[in-house]
Amino acid sequence: MAEAFLRRLGGDGYQAFSAGLEPRGMHPLTLQVMGEIGTDLSGQRSKGVDEFLGKQHLHFVITVCDHAAENCPRLWPGVHRRLHWSFEDPAAATGSEADRLARFRQVRDQIQEQILRWLRVTSNLQS
Repeated sequence: MAEAFLRRLGGDGYQAFSAGLEPRGMHPLTLQVMGEIGTDLSGQRSKGVDEFLGKQHLHFVITVCDHAAENCPRLWPGVHRRLHWSFEDPAAATGSEADRLARFRQVRDQIQEQILRWLRVTSNLQS
């Protein structure tokens, strides 16, 4: 979700890559809740950090869940800054389908708001 939001909201000023520690494919509810707001994820795929570690020059590494923050490699050659945004993993939600869908929507909206805040800050820094 974060990659899609940064691609859409950041425009040409940002290039976004998303990777996980244990990529398992896109969760169907992720596809659904992003589709609800007009964001098609069909061009994205689940990737592992090994695709980028030491192979891609990155200005920022941003972890979006506590598990990733704790287990992500500490050293990323060429990374200027590492940030952590703590969001609950919606895939861990339990309950009815409606409950799980509500959690995915909540996390989606939180990620979008965080990226909008971060873009405002980084835009001010670049000015």
